[in-house]
Amino acid sequence: MRGLPVPRAALAGLERYNPEAGACPLDVSDNTSLWGPSPAAERAVRLVSAQSISRYPPADPRALCAALADYAGVTPEQVVTGCGSDDVIDCTLRAFAEPGEAVAFCAPTFSMLPTFARVNGLRPHGVPFRPDGDLDVEALLSARARITYVASPNNPTGREASARALEQLLASAEGLVLVDEAYGEFAERSWVPSLQRFPHLLITRTLSKAFGLAGLRVGYGLGAERVVAALALVRGPYKVNAVAERAALAALTEDLPWVRARTAEARDVRERLAAELRRVGLSPLPSGANFLCIPVAHAASWGARLLARGVRVRVLRALPGLGDALRIGVGPWDSMEVVLAALRAVVAEGLR
Repeated sequence: MRGLPVPRAALAGLERYNPEAGACPLDVSDNTSLWGPSPAAERAVRLVSAQSISRYPPADPRALCAALADYAGVTPEQVVTGCGSDDVIDCTLRAFAEPGEAVAFCAPTFSMLPTFARVNGLRPHGVPFRPDGDLDVEALLSARARITYVASPNNPTGREASARALEQLLASAEGLVLVDEAYGEFAERSWVPSLQRFPHLLITRTLSKAFGLAGLRVGYGLGAERVVAALALVRGPYKVNAVAERAALAALTEDLPWVRARTAEARDVRERLAAELRRVGLSPLPSGANFLCIPVAHAASWGARLLARGVRVRVLRALPGLGDALRIGVGPWDSMEVVLAALRAVVAEGLR
């Protein structure tokens, strides 16, 4: 009798992505939209016919690429879609790095990036952020990596990379620079206009956050035509399902004013929430995203006590350079008042 197949050595020690789940009155742990999907997208989902879901969607969704190109200010040939922006990131590592080569990034960042690197046979090369929270460009460049990854705004800290640092990185990096703008709509700056100057720049974005379509998993990449063509070879067909495509098209063509209004509201709520947290005695980090990261000691205890009060936050343990922290997604102010009431109660118990 043959023995069980042995997984690749690169998988040793990896853990499945498994965020805390379960029923909770108010879940602000995953940075998705608490305003829900755009109205046009919701209508589009309801109107999907049984016939359309019994057939394959377009292998290469050109109508969606055209709508995304119009939204981003690029040509359709500069757009590639995927099953969430993490799918595009995963494809990028396969398309532009050979097994054994390095992927450089500042840590902490998107938790799946090192995992994607390892399962693709690459070497994750994390370096600390500078003490001021900005990219350590010299450390990133010294890795001489085939791919350098930058999330701006960064997850889980919420900080945006400075223009000075990213310009320096783009001017000097030897390989591809992947800028993850999953939270780009909430930030001060997008790097999409820089695509014209830097052909080795790839930007990944998503409709999961500002557009409220996280459950439909629509992501996309923006880059030079040759970069996008390579990604299209790697990703395979049918990565955006028929329901997701229709909802995304509806949101992009009918509901941009709604999306922009909710995005502006999220930024206002974020700053208001940060001010209230400081009054409670907490110290949220500066954020350009739709969430706040709050360094605390004993984050697991904070998370458990907040959960007991009906509020789920993301508990972050032993972040490089930060230690424990809580991550709180922002939403309509009435929901933030519930979060604040729970936090005030925990502070009153003496937990710091």
